[in-house]
Amino acid sequence: MTEGERGEGAGNVERLLREAAPHELFEKVRGVLARDHGAAGAELLMADYASARLQPVTAQPFTADSVSAYNSSEGRAFGAQEPHVVSGEGGTTVHLPVSVRGDRLGVLSVRYPAGVRVGGLLGPLQDVADALAHEILVADRDTDFFLQARRARRLTLAAEMQWELLPGRSCSRPEYDLGAQLEPAYAIHGDSFDWSASADHLTLTVNNGMGEGIDAALLTSLAVSALRNARRAGLGLADQAALADQALYGQYQGRLHLAMLLLRFALDTGEVEVIDAGSPRVWRLRGGTLEPFALEAQLPLGMFEDTVYTCQRFRMLPGDRLFFLSDGVYDVLSPAGEPYGLHALARAVTNTRLLPPSQVPRALLEELPGYRGGADAADDAMVVCLDWHGRPGTERSGER
Repeated sequence: MTEGERGEGAGNVERLLREAAPHELFEKVRGVLARDHGAAGAELLMADYASARLQPVTAQPFTADSVSAYNSSEGRAFGAQEPHVVSGEGGTTVHLPVSVRGDRLGVLSVRYPAGVRVGGLLGPLQDVADALAHEILVADRDTDFFLQARRARRLTLAAEMQWELLPGRSCSRPEYDLGAQLEPAYAIHGDSFDWSASADHLTLTVNNGMGEGIDAALLTSLAVSALRNARRAGLGLADQAALADQALYGQYQGRLHLAMLLLRFALDTGEVEVIDAGSPRVWRLRGGTLEPFALEAQLPLGMFEDTVYTCQRFRMLPGDRLFFLSDGVYDVLSPAGEPYGLHALARAVTNTRLLPPSQVPRALLEELPGYRGGADAADDAMVVCLDWHGRPGTERSGER
């Protein structure tokens, strides 16, 4: 197939999916795969909220068994974000990542009879998976079909509110890669994160929630909405913090407040503006050395009326990796009463150093139950990982 023919085929799939009813997207894709690509069958699996299982999309949710997002053939495609081919006596299955701009949604598995050579089909099949991913994001505005498929069990109401706030769980651009995860995924309280990119900047916020249940979710929702409102009005980082601070104080009169870290990255230089409003902790991995990133602590949002916030500045170098952790991670205690701290984090970072940011948060959070001795978490936990690549011409990590 020539590039022109491949492009025309992808365009036809995109048009077909745009015209389909939201809940019929996968059935349309299944038909295209059989008619145009000779497939004997296909299955779509969505990553669950914990990013631990891949849930089959069926007409009736929870009627088919899920598979591991790690220790399975489907999980290999999901983790590596590359097609994975499995061949056997019964035929060949091609597992393809279903992702949008680095946000991993799931896996499309396409089956072929024995003897079919699939090498030349991988490109066109990935085009179908990519088109499906884009349409799923659009469809989520109009149907619960795919959101239901992501659920390994029922979400609490507070968790439902929190997940609706999030921009995604991973994001990729040439300048950076981002990954984030919240736990317990089906019962989170107030920890949250948000990001937005323009042509020149990446804005990232992470917060430690205060309280539990609906109260924590409402507090976080108000803060994130206020920050988005200020950002979209074109305000600078300090004014964004001030507006969110006023919104929270006006609602709660200081009874509730929110610890938040606000960052604005210049994509062409790596220069960063940052406000530490009683924030989650930050660690930086540079040149193989992990160290806490010291910032000037300012008041949490909403604690007092008319708080004035000021920006600090630092510079990212290509190769830097940042970790943002809520107190549900760094204050976790072992059975002996020892906090998680830098030593345990350094071990976890070493174990995950070769993983992309999209996989690091899940891997770090999976170590916490072992550190606690298997005990249940007393607080929700958040991990955000950022790899900085920079633009051509910026310094390499370790060079000044």
